[in-house]
Amino acid sequence: MTGANTLLKIEGLTLGFETPSGIAAALKGISLSINRGEILALVGESGSGKSVTAMSAMRLLPPKITRIDNGRIQFYPQGEKAVDLLSCPEDVIDGIRGHRISMIFQEPMTSLNPLMPCGEQVAEGLRRHLGLDRTEAMARVEELFSRVRLPDPTGMLQRYPHQLSGGQKQRVMIAMAMGCQPDLLIADEPTTALDVTVQRTILSLIRDLQRESGMSVLFITHDLGVVADIADRVAVMYRGEIVESGPTNVILTAPSHPYTRALLACRPSLHAPGDRLPVVADFMSEADNIASDLADQRLEPPVASTWSCNEGDAPFLQIRNLRVSYPGRGGTGPALAIDGVDFDIMPGEFIGLVGESGCGKTTLGRTLLGLVSGAEGKILHDGRDLLRLSGREWRMMRRKFQIIFQDPYGSLNPRMRIGEAIAEPMLIHGLHATEAGRRAQVHQLLEKVGLGKEHYHRYPHEFSGGQRQRIGIARALALNPSFLILDESVSALDVSVQAQVLNLLVDLRKAFGFTALFISHDLMVVRHVCDRILVMHKGRIIERGNAEQIYRDPQADYTRGLIDAIPGRQHI
Repeated sequence: MTGANTLLKIEGLTLGFETPSGIAAALKGISLSINRGEILALVGESGSGKSVTAMSAMRLLPPKITRIDNGRIQFYPQGEKAVDLLSCPEDVIDGIRGHRISMIFQEPMTSLNPLMPCGEQVAEGLRRHLGLDRTEAMARVEELFSRVRLPDPTGMLQRYPHQLSGGQKQRVMIAMAMGCQPDLLIADEPTTALDVTVQRTILSLIRDLQRESGMSVLFITHDLGVVADIADRVAVMYRGEIVESGPTNVILTAPSHPYTRALLACRPSLHAPGDRLPVVADFMSEADNIASDLADQRLEPPVASTWSCNEGDAPFLQIRNLRVSYPGRGGTGPALAIDGVDFDIMPGEFIGLVGESGCGKTTLGRTLLGLVSGAEGKILHDGRDLLRLSGREWRMMRRKFQIIFQDPYGSLNPRMRIGEAIAEPMLIHGLHATEAGRRAQVHQLLEKVGLGKEHYHRYPHEFSGGQRQRIGIARALALNPSFLILDESVSALDVSVQAQVLNLLVDLRKAFGFTALFISHDLMVVRHVCDRILVMHKGRIIERGNAEQIYRDPQADYTRGLIDAIPGRQHI
């Protein structure tokens, strides 16, 4: 029986995808319901089936390779006849999709048309579903832009996606999804990779819009902190199955399923800095049955930091009065991205660089690698100023200096198999004389970052966002660098994969003693893996010190604001 309060009900949905080796099961008889006016969080690791569930409800899965063996998805519009979204005619689902059920996708940059102004993109759906003319639609878009708190709503109508920050692009997507006042909003990882203050703003915005309109929200995420801040109920997915569901406070404080408890245990904030983080795989049997209670499992002993600084040690890098500026817009003067920064990085040290988007973190990291021109000041390494190196000298230096970029998809060649992408640096720098030797090394790197040999011949589009991040890490490690810059390298990973990667970094640090600059907006992660933290704001270092000290007792108001904005910090 379905209650009058039910808006969407999934019953026994089983589906898979055709592959060269047969049908790959994606959903295994899942059942869940979403009530009117509630926020339901769907939680699980990458590949658990969360996005497939949402795409099934929107009927956006590729029909040629999707095989539905069983189940139905019933949609119950207020005062109207129920609709089976899986079997209804195309014209019916076209009228529902984007109108009665809307979706915010995970990556706003790839969801927005780069060649069309943002106002026109949002107006397109209004004209189609509500029959508005262009003038009426643009007036409605301006109202929506104001409602989602975009600065200068009128000006935003004519701006293109590349002219907006990540948070602003996500607000455009929210405006687009809210335009037709949907009954159900599906938000698929809408705050992934956003800094904590923008993330808090977006979560608050979705929650406020939901309360004002009374719509329902299916909120897909891997971040249990976000769940604590926004959801009324939680459903937990593991390998295509719903393993637990219930009220948020019950799931987060007294979970009954070991998988849920394992997800909670992976959070870095629950462990001392440098400790080995538990990962979900540690608590699941090889036969995929649920292991015994999490509390009965023995974790590996903590891995203490191997870094220590002696008084006479020379710095690995010395940054002195570093300044980077970009040309101003509209006749204005140059804009300072980095404004007189000074700090040292000691040999073998992990140093964290923390701040909001736009503070200069990424520009600083790219400048240390010679990827930004026109920098002033000094960057000293082994007695040489890196700002004075020639192009040829930098090519040699890049065997020692590597970076893991923030955007995993944008940094991988879509036409190159990932095994070849990881092997390419070895080939360029003459490591491993034979192709077989390089292939063997790639296989080892894939295993180290949680992938397998079978992934060698796949292309980037065949992986999830979290898997692409791991590929980027493997490629950066291919040359055994002495200095590694990690630019938001774990921001898009689910908590269990993030724990694997952080453990990997700690292990690699212990084995090889490389030096790292860890750029992140996540103070919990930085505190766990770094020795010291630099807090950056508007191109300047405003606070620095021991990682635990900064996290526990920040002195700057800005740093306190970053810590207070961490999702779920007060709840779990």
